[in-house]
Amino acid sequence: MNIRVNGLKSSAGEKDDRARHRTFRETVEFYMIDFKTPLGKGIDIAIITLNLLLVAIFVINTYDISSSLRDWLWKMEVLIVGIFIVEYFLRLYGSLNRLSYVRDLYSIIDLVAIMPTLILLALPSSYFIYDIRVIQTLRVLMVFRIFRFLRFISRYHLLFGTISPRMINVAQLVVSIIIIFFVYSGLFYFVESPVNSDVQNFGDAFYFTVVAVSTVGFGDIVPASDAGRFITVAMIISGIIIIPFQAARIFRAWLVAEREKKIQICPGCGWDRHDMDAGYCKKCGERLAGN
Repeated sequence: MNIRVNGLKSSAGEKDDRARHRTFRETVEFYMIDFKTPLGKGIDIAIITLNLLLVAIFVINTYDISSSLRDWLWKMEVLIVGIFIVEYFLRLYGSLNRLSYVRDLYSIIDLVAIMPTLILLALPSSYFIYDIRVIQTLRVLMVFRIFRFLRFISRYHLLFGTISPRMINVAQLVVSIIIIFFVYSGLFYFVESPVNSDVQNFGDAFYFTVVAVSTVGFGDIVPASDAGRFITVAMIISGIIIIPFQAARIFRAWLVAEREKKIQICPGCGWDRHDMDAGYCKKCGERLAGN
């Protein structure tokens, strides 16, 4: 027992030693990817919250709101994007291989989230009057900001590693469905709202996306443009491919888990599912036959 305790103390001491001897760059790198320490969790929660706010701002802006509220939302968006810029450069600074970091999928998604707002800030005011197409194109790019959530549903990061690997697949399926619906709803809104009176806001587009992907097809909203039809086809194909693929992963994982069980009836309670190396019943504690 003493050896074990001493070993634990030694291990804790080694961790403290490593923490004390980290350079500033190594410290930045550690906390930008950490999701277990209080500070690492706090950073993640803050970034997730800001992501949610940015997505909410995008959705609210598709509705008929007052100019004062729209201005206030724009200022909030600029502030949040400013924080994301700091986050991006902190990750870049702390990265051991900066060229690899720039090429990383998550980094590209971060840039896509940042760039539309920066370009809008850099554009002269005349663009907002004479070239609305540029503004619309940049607004469309904001749809892809939802992909920033992918960083937080990776296998070892999801919910700070507090859920089982089996449930990770379920959570990833749910998030994948949400991302598909959100992205296609945003794209459908931007191509259809100027020409389709049935699509007035993001809610209308989201309703159409759910109906289309689920193949219910009520017919109360139909695409009125070629671009809208193309996006509708793409969203249906994506739903047909991605959702069953993710669901199949879940079923495969569950089947493998079940095969790893052995059928052996407990003489005490009758429970017949036990781990391969089980010596006692997991429900009542009765010794299993042959052990």
